[in-house]
Amino acid sequence: MLSRRAGCLRVLRPLGSTSSYSTAVRKQALRGVSVPATLSARKTFHTSSLLFDIKTVQVPNVAESITEGTLKSWTKKVGDSVEVDEEVATIETDKVDVSVNATHAGKIVELLANEEDTVAVGADLFRIEEGAAGESSSAPKEEAPKEEAPKQEAPKQEEKTVETKPTKEEQKPATPSSSDKKPAPSPPKDEKKSSSSSSPAPAKSSSAATGPGSRNETKVKMNRMRLRIAERLKESQNAAAFLTTFNEIDMSSLIEFRKLYKDEVLKESGVKLGYMSAFAKASALALQEIPAANASIVDDTIVYRDYVDLSVAVATPKGLVTPVVRNLETMNFVEIEQAIAGLGKKARDNQLTLEDMAGGSFTISNGGVFGSLMGTPIINLPQSAVLGMHAINDRATVVNGKIEIRPIMVVALTYDHRLLDGREAVTFLVRVKQYIEDPRKMLLKS
Repeated sequence: MLSRRAGCLRVLRPLGSTSSYSTAVRKQALRGVSVPATLSARKTFHTSSLLFDIKTVQVPNVAESITEGTLKSWTKKVGDSVEVDEEVATIETDKVDVSVNATHAGKIVELLANEEDTVAVGADLFRIEEGAAGESSSAPKEEAPKEEAPKQEAPKQEEKTVETKPTKEEQKPATPSSSDKKPAPSPPKDEKKSSSSSSPAPAKSSSAATGPGSRNETKVKMNRMRLRIAERLKESQNAAAFLTTFNEIDMSSLIEFRKLYKDEVLKESGVKLGYMSAFAKASALALQEIPAANASIVDDTIVYRDYVDLSVAVATPKGLVTPVVRNLETMNFVEIEQAIAGLGKKARDNQLTLEDMAGGSFTISNGGVFGSLMGTPIINLPQSAVLGMHAINDRATVVNGKIEIRPIMVVALTYDHRLLDGREAVTFLVRVKQYIEDPRKMLLKS
């Protein structure tokens, strides 16, 4: 019902339904009677947001040694709907990349950090409106193509205006060329103006760019993994007493062994039989004979190990990683190849975990896959030695008093002289040489 009070119209809401109340307001608006703003605003007020719960997702705890990381990328944006355990962000740490997943199904309502920000473990990362999944999935996608259409037409119009201007300026100098005396000096002025007004900056930049050679520099921030690798390598150089010994291995027997059984192994187990498994098994047997090469220095004590955990150096786009094959001494060639192939695939797919890289008592680095002839690998502390494999090349070698062409690989052993003496290091490398040149000897060892 309606009543007038103090010169204004007052709408009295009946105790009936809300539809009759809104109908009365619309009728008064049609008659030209002013309606207070508070009355019309009541129609838009709703409490749907109260039906959903806001959940805050924090930076997960990866390991005790990792306290912070760098937010590399957001895979979702504000308004996107997510499911439970769906990846929302990626955080780069010193060792591995960690994916942060949604803890609840809903809609992303707020991102609390920017890309390349340093985020601490336990800090708030983003917020999810639980149960609101799918509300914002259709509207933005339909509006996006409509907004792109005028943007594409705008550059075309600008291009047309730019193209018409120089044609008019080029036609103007043609008229004064018909005169003989007085109009003669004017065309150079117009030409100077047109040349200066058309594109002076691009002319200077093009002349600088077409010089003999480039002087450009690109600065890229080091990722956390690369920084950690640099720190660890320098720490190893400063702490250990490095010494490297070399030897040559005739690969004829191992190559023949591989040719005989590689197809059979591939058919039965699904892995390729390579040279890494033979060197790994030979190293495990040699480490049992020279336990100091499998030991490490912790404070003022030496820790000897009865097991062999082999760290295999794998090159990835982000840096060198060393996943670990555990209890190598209990494996045969095929099992070693399967373990190394699995770790290599995880490294290339960026799926290595901290457990895959923790520990390790001895390392093998195969620079031969890149064509390296010889090198001195760096020890991965707290280990005491690392074996370096290199490329196989045909060389003239004396065999039984005759010169023959044999496939030769140069191997290197870098060891910590604080723990290993020269005799032990050389003996270890000679044992590896003997096992590789005659793989049947490895069958005689338990």
